[in-house]
Amino acid sequence: MISSENARPANEGLNEKEPVKIILAEDDKDDQELFIDALEAADVPSEVVTVENGQELIDTLRDETQPDPDIIFIDVNMPVKGGRKALEEIKSDKELKDIPAVMLSTWNHPSDIEDTFDKGADLYVQKPNSFGGFVLILKKVFFLHWTKALLDPVKKLFFVSERNI
Repeated sequence: MISSENARPANEGLNEKEPVKIILAEDDKDDQELFIDALEAADVPSEVVTVENGQELIDTLRDETQPDPDIIFIDVNMPVKGGRKALEEIKSDKELKDIPAVMLSTWNHPSDIEDTFDKGADLYVQKPNSFGGFVLILKKVFFLHWTKALLDPVKKLFFVSERNI
């Protein structure tokens, strides 16, 4: 289960917006830290809960004691239950299907992107090679989230990488 140290508010001092409740499903601890640091640098007030695989993500989403997230970020390649399988379960669950799901991957292969789009992902983000790139990507993702553009993803805007920001 998730320990309380996994939930960390980012940008606690900012009061312009209600903090975004985020679940990050990512098995790499360094990538978890990079994500949280990039959120802070992007000035996204947030509360992040981290899980390390797709099964923990499903369990957390179904846990009545946990608040519903505003958005979830799912690494495509994780142990126990991969991101695609978790996405499929989330989008086929009537209680969870409306939570925006952003897929994260180092790969940008068109068939992977197409597959996650078909399974109901709202956005596919290629993990950037730099911290600055991650900050820019998160700014774009949250701009899309706050403008409700993730509610009905358009295929040509579905893939985000450092090169197309």
